[in-house]
Amino acid sequence: MAKFLIRWMLLAFSLCTSLAAQASGPLVDAAWLRQALASTAPPLLLDASPTRQHGAGHIPGAVSVDFYSYGAREVDAATMQARMRSWGIRHAGEQLIVIHDQGGTMLATWLFYELHRHGVAPERLRLLDGGLAAWKAAGGAVVTEATPAPPPGDVRVGALREDVRARLPEFLVGAGDPAGHALLEALDPPYYYGGAKFFSRGGHVPHALLTPTDDFFRPDKTFKPRAELEGLMAHLGVRREQQVYSYCGGGVAASVPYFALKFLLGYPRVALYQGSQKEWLEDPRGLPLWSYAAPALLRDADWLNGFSNTMLRTFSHSPISIIDVRPAEAYALGHLPFALSLPAERFQQDLARPDRLAALLGPAGVDPAHEAVIVSEGGLNKRSALVFALLEQLGQRKVSLLLDSVDDWGLRGLSLSKEPTRVGAKKPALDPTIAPVAYQAAARTVLLRGAEAAGPGLPRVYLALGAQPPGPALPGKTVHLPYGQLLDAGGKPKPAHEIWSLLAKAGLPRHAQIISVGDDAGEAAIGYVLLRLMGFADVKVGGL
Repeated sequence: MAKFLIRWMLLAFSLCTSLAAQASGPLVDAAWLRQALASTAPPLLLDASPTRQHGAGHIPGAVSVDFYSYGAREVDAATMQARMRSWGIRHAGEQLIVIHDQGGTMLATWLFYELHRHGVAPERLRLLDGGLAAWKAAGGAVVTEATPAPPPGDVRVGALREDVRARLPEFLVGAGDPAGHALLEALDPPYYYGGAKFFSRGGHVPHALLTPTDDFFRPDKTFKPRAELEGLMAHLGVRREQQVYSYCGGGVAASVPYFALKFLLGYPRVALYQGSQKEWLEDPRGLPLWSYAAPALLRDADWLNGFSNTMLRTFSHSPISIIDVRPAEAYALGHLPFALSLPAERFQQDLARPDRLAALLGPAGVDPAHEAVIVSEGGLNKRSALVFALLEQLGQRKVSLLLDSVDDWGLRGLSLSKEPTRVGAKKPALDPTIAPVAYQAAARTVLLRGAEAAGPGLPRVYLALGAQPPGPALPGKTVHLPYGQLLDAGGKPKPAHEIWSLLAKAGLPRHAQIISVGDDAGEAAIGYVLLRLMGFADVKVGGL
């Protein structure tokens, strides 16, 4: 009898170990779960779905752990320990814990995060990929009878894993350092672009990337394959060496990108900012939210006058090159102080060879290490947009557009000049003359010529901005949206949420190689500027 019991125990241990080995990753499928539940050492199954959905049908043996019954509010270690014990979680041993929800939601990933942060080793945690939807699709049984309370667990909650949770001070540092950090917002686009809000204001934390939870799931509610998720992060420019923080409105939806990057992709430095927008907006400093993804592409008169004036240029330094792209005749009638006259027509002459422009820009006083602010007739127009794209092609460190016209500048009581801006050798001291430079910068790929082959990975999509749909069929999906619909009556970009609504209605995907085309190069360039403003990651100007 004793030998039989020993053999039975060894067999049970072997089966449990075998099942754990088969589920070495954090995700398990319905077939694995069915086998595991039928074993002699079944895992603890936790259903993170709302109580109403759990009662309408759940996997046999699933313990209801309804997020909405306890919420994301911070509790002390003793309270959390009591909760976890009531769910049947043991302190150690071979117990595996499988978590699921209805599939494709934030509830299972949040519970995974909470258990891990409170001391449960990730080797013991699994997520049912696709949740209850995948279980049903695989023919799994569903019951409505309440699951009996599990035997109380003996888990002990001690020191929490603080490395997986971001606090406001380091998150604030991350918002100001987009090179070293990646902030992932898990809310849907209307919230990101300011058209909807959970709290006092809509929008997103500065420099945050839009990564709603749907970006991580397939239509069947399972997580996208690793290669697809890796491609998404590469498309957004998220690098493994960066510190990654995920956030949302209240911290729960942020668990989806957190789980995907940390446990599916193995990014080494990932943390979840539980405070999220709620804490950010409650801060008495009045921390900012942006609606455009890159609002600094647009400048106004007050900003430019503050950072480019005679006193600053005489006694200090102003790293700004002002480029007036209006006709020379208009420049002569009055221009902004320190503006350089470089009519857009001169840029258009070298549209096919933008490298030739370097020989013009440097001697004219345009420094490639400066922010180049483009001055035009006002708003976003074909001339200013085309110069914007050409300067980015050349590798200018930063390019922006003054939305105010020269007339607007004067009406605000700001000074105008009729004398050409002096470019030449500077005197030894207190001389605001602009010195010519050697225009040397690393060129980027912004302008495409002809039917260049699409790069690997994401599909190529054409955004046609002319008044009429393009005649000849373009070699890829085409979305037609006349650019005038994206500008207000004064020619300025509409609010971000309105632009997003129009782009989404037209069917433009966020993740694609987008080629902006139009009836002429200026129209195509307007689309380029607008999509850059909205944070689209891969945009080019085509049809040149």
